[in-house]
Amino acid sequence: MKIVVRSLLKGLAIVLPLIITIELLRWLLTTIESVLAPVVQLLIPASWYLPGTAILCFVIACAVIGFSSRWAGVNWLWQLPGKVLMKLPGSKQIYGMLQDLIDVMAGKNFSDGSVVMVKLPSSEIELIGIVTKQGGQAEDRMSSLMQEEQLAVFIPMAYNVGGYTIIVPRSCTRSLDMKPAEALQLVLSGGLGSSKAPGK
Repeated sequence: MKIVVRSLLKGLAIVLPLIITIELLRWLLTTIESVLAPVVQLLIPASWYLPGTAILCFVIACAVIGFSSRWAGVNWLWQLPGKVLMKLPGSKQIYGMLQDLIDVMAGKNFSDGSVVMVKLPSSEIELIGIVTKQGGQAEDRMSSLMQEEQLAVFIPMAYNVGGYTIIVPRSCTRSLDMKPAEALQLVLSGGLGSSKAPGK
């Protein structure tokens, strides 16, 4: 009986992530296609339209927006809708949460070499974190609240899109040879992922 249960659980562990991932991607692509298809059909002859054209146009549009955002004036224009949403009650929380979630998952604003191991005072416990701010930088709000030898370290939580920021002395940290994206993946999976050590 035990081998049956173990086999079932192992099978579920293999199949469920595939099903959930495929369904999420299918939902996303279907939504993009259904929303943009009418717009695209207004711009091109109906005989030219093929299933998936709207998705292709969406990908091209995202690439163009990303490329053009390198210029300050254009980037300001692209950021304007988000700034408006951040001013509106209700949408501010939703938009801000989604933006922060995407930024964290993408490792945005985390520079290479910022992954550290934090040792808790009077303890043998260590936590993997990512340095987000250094003390002594007067132009930065959080940095100005910290002493020069302090670091703000973001500690992600396993199986959670959130985490928390701690302020620690630089002496309580040691650098790890790991990219921020790798650290996030490792910690978010609780160390159960298949990521290999550098050079392996």
